[in-house]
Amino acid sequence: MKEPSAANAFQAEQARLIVTSYQQVVGETFPVAEAEELYHAPFAVLSHNTDADPILTYGNLFAQELFEVCWGDLVTMHSKNTAEQIHRNERNRMFETMRLQGYIRNYQGVRISALGKRFEIQNATIWPLLDTEGKKQGEAAFFADFHRL
Repeated sequence: MKEPSAANAFQAEQARLIVTSYQQVVGETFPVAEAEELYHAPFAVLSHNTDADPILTYGNLFAQELFEVCWGDLVTMHSKNTAEQIHRNERNRMFETMRLQGYIRNYQGVRISALGKRFEIQNATIWPLLDTEGKKQGEAAFFADFHRL
């Protein structure tokens, strides 16, 4: 997948999946509607696929900067690597809870950048990505609140 840009309509299909799934699952309007807005939004948006060991499929500029990773490295990164080994069990429990409840709000957890900088995300919303037929295509998260540790 190429980095979102005007040349590829800012990955409009993935952006649409993120926004419409949020609206469908959470029942609220997502803070931005257009793919370009999503890529340049003042909050982090990430998604991963449905592999047994999921790979990130999207991360807007805010997320790339926070996780200190370029687009090409982001979309080849295992999602679990956004958390240190000691925090992965807690992260896994969060995803199990999200799958049972449908989505999660107000999640907080410790994450780590590609360069080893730790930070805590707060007030995150995590939800499944559902295509137009209701088939799960992955999971997504968005948050604006974090603090460096």
